[in-house]
Amino acid sequence: MLGALVVAVLVGVSVGVGVWFLIRDTSLGSGLGSGAGPTPSVTAASSPSPSPSSSSTASSSSTATGYRRAQDPVGYTIDVPKGWTRTEKQGQLAPVVVYDAPADGRRLQIFRLAEDTPARSLDLAENDPGYGFSRQPGYQVLDRASGTTWAELAYRYDDSDLGARQVVDHRFEAADGTLYAIRATGPASLTPALVREPLTRALGSFCPAETECD
Repeated sequence: MLGALVVAVLVGVSVGVGVWFLIRDTSLGSGLGSGAGPTPSVTAASSPSPSPSSSSTASSSSTATGYRRAQDPVGYTIDVPKGWTRTEKQGQLAPVVVYDAPADGRRLQIFRLAEDTPARSLDLAENDPGYGFSRQPGYQVLDRASGTTWAELAYRYDDSDLGARQVVDHRFEAADGTLYAIRATGPASLTPALVREPLTRALGSFCPAETECD
């Protein structure tokens, strides 16, 4: 496994970057945008498009006003806005869970990381010469911050299908020591606070299965 990861880095297609390519806004729902390039093999999916989860695979309970607590079948608890639709797409190493707003184009994306630190993962996803999202048209960093166990990048870019988008990409160490990313995206026309709000709720409630969280 270690040898495979080394080879992947040498050819400029890291696992983390592959996951980024899989979860580009245009890769879910409307298909890949023009000029996206070939899909890295590390992001091979089990089906061409995700399918909405049924109530039998994602139970939930009430929580704060406007949100519900979802016991996600992937293996964690998370608060998500009521009425948002869950989809899941299987990457080579881990599933990518997506919650979509039906009305305003906002989205949450949650996935497990393969790199050894959140900062390393975010740096690879941003700067890989083949698939880093800094290569997207109109890319502009809005904010950047990090701590001992987390790293975050806020940016905007021009999506070929969805238009101008803003993103808050937060990568962190969960209570069980596993590394995850939660990305909030939305139209650039929305206020940054509105796009960030579901991410803040998700981070504050995120708890891996069979783990005691504060």
